[in-house]
Amino acid sequence: MLKLFKITGYLEAISAIVLFFIAMPMKYIWEDPTWVTHVGRIHGGLFVAYIVLVYILKDKYNWSWKIFAIFFVAAIIPGGTIWAEKRLIEGKKYKQMLAEKEA
Repeated sequence: MLKLFKITGYLEAISAIVLFFIAMPMKYIWEDPTWVTHVGRIHGGLFVAYIVLVYILKDKYNWSWKIFAIFFVAAIIPGGTIWAEKRLIEGKKYKQMLAEKEA
């Protein structure tokens, strides 16, 4: 489940960056809204999937509401999901906690 969460987080971050730095300039500078329509839908779906996964993992791993809030806010910031995943899931303290829970 964590692997799916990581992949979704990376895809959500990439879609946000593409939306804000490629699709939106295409719409407002070159007046071509096609990119925003398609990339926006993809990003929206990935954002919702990411938040649902955060909620599921909160229950599964007994995360606090603070950790949930950090992941939620990170999803709003372009690229924030990558930072949050590296900081919270890849961190030594959390890896140790997961190992103890799964053992």
